[in-house]
Amino acid sequence: MANHLELIQELQQLDKVPSLERLRAAQKRRTQQLKRWAVYEKEMQNKKRKADKKGRIANSLQQSEPKKHVSFAASVALLEASARNDPDEVRYLLRNNVSPDLCNEDGLTALHQCCIDNYEEMVKLLLDRGASVNAQDNELWTPLHAAATCGHAGLVKILIAHGADLLAVNSDGNMPYDLCEDDPTLDIIETAMANRGITQEMINETRASTERKMIGDIQELLSHGEKVNQQDSQGATLLHITAANGYVQAAELLLEGGARVDLRDSDGWQPLHAAACWGQMHVAELLVSHGASLNAKTFLEETPIDLCEDEEFRAILLDLKHKHDIIMKSQLKHKTSLCRRTSSAGSRGKVVRRASLSDRHNLCRKEYETEAIVWRKEKEDEDEKEKESDQENSQVPPSNGSTPTSSKGGVVTTQPSQEEAWAKERPQTLSELKKQRAADPRMPLVSSNGNAVYYTPASGDPPLLKFKQPMEEEQPKVRTCCCVS
Repeated sequence: MANHLELIQELQQLDKVPSLERLRAAQKRRTQQLKRWAVYEKEMQNKKRKADKKGRIANSLQQSEPKKHVSFAASVALLEASARNDPDEVRYLLRNNVSPDLCNEDGLTALHQCCIDNYEEMVKLLLDRGASVNAQDNELWTPLHAAATCGHAGLVKILIAHGADLLAVNSDGNMPYDLCEDDPTLDIIETAMANRGITQEMINETRASTERKMIGDIQELLSHGEKVNQQDSQGATLLHITAANGYVQAAELLLEGGARVDLRDSDGWQPLHAAACWGQMHVAELLVSHGASLNAKTFLEETPIDLCEDEEFRAILLDLKHKHDIIMKSQLKHKTSLCRRTSSAGSRGKVVRRASLSDRHNLCRKEYETEAIVWRKEKEDEDEKEKESDQENSQVPPSNGSTPTSSKGGVVTTQPSQEEAWAKERPQTLSELKKQRAADPRMPLVSSNGNAVYYTPASGDPPLLKFKQPMEEEQPKVRTCCCVS
């Protein structure tokens, strides 16, 4: 075996040779290394034998001293023997009534371990001794999940022949054929599924069965008025579980029932951390829409974005965080202390505060009076123009609709003035009536058209117009312009 300096020199030379020669040199060195390891192991075994021999001699000399023994649990012994691929030890343990389904703290059985390590003889032995072919570990993986993931086609055939569940769903929602990346092994699984008559509808139904069962349990809890925020020994809530598994409908039901999005488990994880870690995009969006913080940190100072491994999902979380930050900034920008309202969109232009009823009434009256003065001024200008036009058309001024006689004793026919006709035909609006009502104090008690105005100064009320039913006017008689004797 070459020493360290020789290896360094050889590496410098290998940089200049083709890759094929480098591969051959590596294989040669690996062979030498294995041979040296075999020699070393043999030497260690010889030393161990000598030490055992000395120990037996020492024990024979000290028989009076008590012996010390180390015992292991049956599950540990069975798993250790299976991992060493020791069929004799496994048979011995099984003959001594050790259950083949014993598992460790992770729920891993001996059959799981043999499917991972591709020990076909050991798998057959365990199955013949009654090991459960559909045993599940803590993450609901069956031995078929393990064999399919590792691409062990021979073990997959053995497990299927012993009735392995092809539709078993693990905690991530995956079936054995979902995890298989080896094409020959995948063909074996899909062929077995076709032979058993498994359809896509059955697959979808099986996938959704776990969530439906959880939804039923949640509905039962809500119907009995029980709390949905109760935490288990590790601090996890039902919302943590639904977030980790991607159960959107169950999460919506919990949120409607009052589930909190800010509760932490023993590691400081909120439900959003679980959804981000296991790539549950839809649940993460749902939690954010219900107020879950993307800036929340675990006890290890990790945010949901830090725990997200999928780049596409990470981009979505960053986009959600950006939108949330914009909304928060806009809310802080418009958030001010409470202030009084100083203006109004009403017709008066401002709000009157702490004013009595009479003050408000007087203010309204004053505004109406101002508007009425302007209105009447425009009306008077129009009346003057109409009077001038009437004077030009007729030398005799109209006297309240009467028919004056001429100096020659004849009768002069006159037409009603344009102003009177306009006043009779044109209806008055509510705004005009209010203007007249406010302007009446400046007018005499009897208006120009003869209508009486009733006004009580002591009452403090604006004057009221008394409207009377219009009298029917007689049609003026048309007479000739000359008198006939």
